[in-house]
Amino acid sequence: SGIGRVTVLRLLDAGWHVVVAGRSAPKFDDQELSRGPHLHRNASMDFLPLDLADLDFVQDCAKGFLSLGLPLDALVLNAGVAGMRGQTEQGFELAFGLNHLGHFLLTQLLLEKLRQSAPSRVVTVASRAHYFAQDGIDWSKVRKASRSWFGVKDYAASKLANIWFSRVLARQLASDKVSCYSLHPGVVKTGIWRYAPVWFKPVLGVRSMLTPEQGAMTSLHCILHAPQHETGLYYANCRPVFPSTMGRNE
Repeated sequence: SGIGRVTVLRLLDAGWHVVVAGRSAPKFDDQELSRGPHLHRNASMDFLPLDLADLDFVQDCAKGFLSLGLPLDALVLNAGVAGMRGQTEQGFELAFGLNHLGHFLLTQLLLEKLRQSAPSRVVTVASRAHYFAQDGIDWSKVRKASRSWFGVKDYAASKLANIWFSRVLARQLASDKVSCYSLHPGVVKTGIWRYAPVWFKPVLGVRSMLTPEQGAMTSLHCILHAPQHETGLYYANCRPVFPSTMGRNE
């Protein structure tokens, strides 16, 4: 949904074969598919079930993708949860487990396919919220359920982990011609806010927020246009920007 949905539509417009991995298959009507210049005649879409909060599910999804026999030109790590308390199936704090660990494992399982498909890329949707993780990640808490009201610190830690992961992966894969980018999509009005407390939702209503179409622009730039020599960088508004001081901490 949200940014991911728009990303899929625009890649279909460009003629990509898109494999969507998620908890439910997306449904596009004819009007949505006609918003681009046209639906490219070579475009196609497959679906694989995936629950990032269960690492066993992640392994099954990776096996499912590999069984398709397709190249992997771009792996887009787009899923996210905010403001939701709980733990993953393996006992990790939910935001950290879903936003980072699920993506981390999926990428590890598909690394050889990315190398075989080079030049390829890994695009991670992070967030400017990583600035709130000024002290880094409290590793003693990643196996405990969140105790905060809205989970802001937990979300921030997971987004910091996204940025660290992208930077390290870029160094590891540089010689393999696999580029890695992390990004802030903007403050976007999507379903990620559905778990906000009742008292917080009026604030969301008055704050100026981007549409999903606007929020997907930086993701699409990193998938389609970001130069290989900018691998490891963090993007916002379709250009490289500095992450927080902690985000640059090697």
